Amino acid sequence: MIGQQKEVQKLKLLHKELTGTIRQTAFEVHKYFGPGFAEKVYENSLANRLRKKSVIVEQQVLVRVYDEDGTIVGEYVADLLLEKIVIVELKAVSALTDQHFSQLLNYLKATEIKVGLLINFGTSKLQVRRFVT
Repeated sequence: MIGQQKEVQKLKLLHKELTGTIRQTAFEVHKYFGPGFAEKVYENSLANRLRKKSVIVEQQVLVRVYDEDGTIVGEYVADLLLEKIVIVELKAVSALTDQHFSQLLNYLKATEIKVGLLINFGTSKLQVRRFVT
């Protein structure tokens, strides 16, 4: 039981510094632009500002889904991949839905990446959800 609790705590802290930087930078972007712009504007601004902070940023990253025999059965595009260890999915909508949560969780499941952030710029208060698989 104690070992399991330590593992849960370890996962909660996984990539905490990087996700903190992403979160803070997203708040800066939201403060500057506010809600109402297209998702691509927020993506480009967030990527630009993170690069200025020396974070390795890849935009529009192909995520492949494989069947058990290795056959590619689907392809999706994640908005951002940071330092090759955190996937960020951005939204600019009035409310997040279960479909948005599932989208990010499926990206994590399809890759070996453990941590993802779902960020919504479409409301007056920035919404950030952190997921660890």
